[in-house]
Amino acid sequence: MTDIREMLGELCEAFNAHDLDRIMTAFADECVLEMPKGPHAWGARFEGKHAVRQGLASRFEGLPDVHYADPTHFVDEAQQTGISKWTLTGTTGDGRRLEVRGCDFYTFRNGKVTRKDSYWKIVEGAHDRDRTAPS
Repeated sequence: MTDIREMLGELCEAFNAHDLDRIMTAFADECVLEMPKGPHAWGARFEGKHAVRQGLASRFEGLPDVHYADPTHFVDEAQQTGISKWTLTGTTGDGRRLEVRGCDFYTFRNGKVTRKDSYWKIVEGAHDRDRTAPS
């Protein structure tokens, strides 16, 4: 059986290294990625390994210095699920600095990620304008 907590730690390191090849080795061929921003209630959805890779590449393109700090991982081995909480920081292409708390809900099957569902806090207010996630 796969150690999910170890996989979540490895995934966080791979995301911080912006290493798509390393990230994608953890994903099943039939995987789903749901990003926090998008045109639907679930954000933007990418299905299948190729589409998930493209979705993740767009994150690195849109926030080239994205970093996930202070990760905390929660695991339910019986349900083959895990949650990673973190603080995302990064700078958008137009120079806006982001700092938001968020989490990823992961589902695993046969030692591979089948679903990654991401959530970010929405930062509001004039004093936070430079730190808000793009809408």
